[in-house]
Amino acid sequence: MTQQPLNGRRILVVDDNADAAELVGAIMSMEGHVVEVAHGGREGVAAAIVFLPDVVFLDIGMPGMDGYQVAMELRRDPSLSAARIVALTAWGDDESRARVIACGFDAHLVKPAKLDRLLSEAALGRPSE
Repeated sequence: MTQQPLNGRRILVVDDNADAAELVGAIMSMEGHVVEVAHGGREGVAAAIVFLPDVVFLDIGMPGMDGYQVAMELRRDPSLSAARIVALTAWGDDESRARVIACGFDAHLVKPAKLDRLLSEAALGRPSE
């Protein structure tokens, strides 16, 4: 069982672009968060079930299982109901934004996201908190 960080949050980064995922993970680690990185949708779901993140930064455009499917899968799991899911994607059009909301995401950031936005999303909880 993993330990809850003293001053940080548990952050899961899911992106098929390994460089992008590792960069966001490194930033979150430097801010004192405990980070797990997954490089695909199915891997992200499996990691979330074990890691129980507070926040998930989730790419949308991934092969196999896309971010929309991952978000819906995470929302079906009661143990992950408190996790904040943030789309971190290159897709910023109106249709993508509407679909993000419909699939259960809490926020939408377009890559490259500003550092202050990433950090503020990491600090937030679900709207019901």
